[in-house]
Amino acid sequence: MQKSSAAQKPATKSVRLMSLDALRGFDMFWIVGADALVAGLRKLSDGPVIQGVANQLEHVAWAGFHFEDLIFPLFVFIVGVSLVFSLTRMMEQEGRAAAVKRILWRSFLLSLFGVFSYGGFSTPFHGIRLLGVLQRIALAYMFAGLIFCFFQTRGRIIWCVSLLIGYWLLMTFVPVPGGTAGNFAEGQNLTNWLDQHYLPLRKWDGDHDPEGLLSTLPAIASCRLGVCVGVFLRDAKRIELKKGWELAAAGLVLVALGWLWKLQFPVIKKIWTSSFVLVAGGYSCLLLSAFYFVIEVLKWRAWALPFVWIGMNPITIYMVHNLVDIQRIAERFAGGDLNRFCFGRAGDLAVALVEMAITLGICGFMYRRKIFLRL
Repeated sequence: MQKSSAAQKPATKSVRLMSLDALRGFDMFWIVGADALVAGLRKLSDGPVIQGVANQLEHVAWAGFHFEDLIFPLFVFIVGVSLVFSLTRMMEQEGRAAAVKRILWRSFLLSLFGVFSYGGFSTPFHGIRLLGVLQRIALAYMFAGLIFCFFQTRGRIIWCVSLLIGYWLLMTFVPVPGGTAGNFAEGQNLTNWLDQHYLPLRKWDGDHDPEGLLSTLPAIASCRLGVCVGVFLRDAKRIELKKGWELAAAGLVLVALGWLWKLQFPVIKKIWTSSFVLVAGGYSCLLLSAFYFVIEVLKWRAWALPFVWIGMNPITIYMVHNLVDIQRIAERFAGGDLNRFCFGRAGDLAVALVEMAITLGICGFMYRRKIFLRL
């Protein structure tokens, strides 16, 4: 356990990785409308490349893995990487108590935003979704952050491994009442059963939720993987080029282990299986290593600026897209008869391009004015 004193050590120089901000923006890029661009291209061409990309931008029905299934766990992973930099600086400057207070406050606000993103109190009480995307991020951040504050490297690794193995043990060997153990089918597994009986109010998939109760445990492990990577990247003793290669190697190992584990514990995003955590975490490491190598090692940065604009205000942009119908605004510029007469089959693509331009305009304006939402 770490000592609770604020430590009389001099604060280290603040470090911010542009590659991390760019990767966060790249992830948000797909959340806020890039899939609409691909859908527009799909109407123009039925070629195998476009169709293949479009298929990857759809979630698998249950077991399996598409690029679309990486977007959410990638963000959770990035949250873990980022908290290492922010909480380390805070603990050095203000002490652990201040860091814990910040963790709890940010988690509360994110959860509150999550409730409002699904309608808030405009819906009947029974229609409120207690657990959702932002709530899962909040819980993963809270527990991963507290573990980071109170444990050293060995303890942090033990927590991560224990969450993955513990979840696997529960899902594999604890029988569902009225059913059997080790059944991973939708609606018949332990995670879904607990949601059916103990998760109140609205559930996204009828009687169970993909961001449900028990599956929060491995989601914390996803964030913990990001924390391990964040600690690794902060190590000033390592050469940047070597960091990139080692991170890529770790990613390949995680992907291999995840697909190997899949032979017994399927890769399923909707119940966030342990094998899914390793596969998604491995691909996240590979993406981060690519961004790190290009931006931090080769110093090729200009191309990444639009992603950085988005990545510096991810929650703001998520809430704007949730609360404001930007597509409807885009249609005012490129919809109706103008769309039919001028763009024809490219009409949906034109609207998607305008929608993305509006999003980038908002992000670029906030970035240049240094307007950043700090929870």
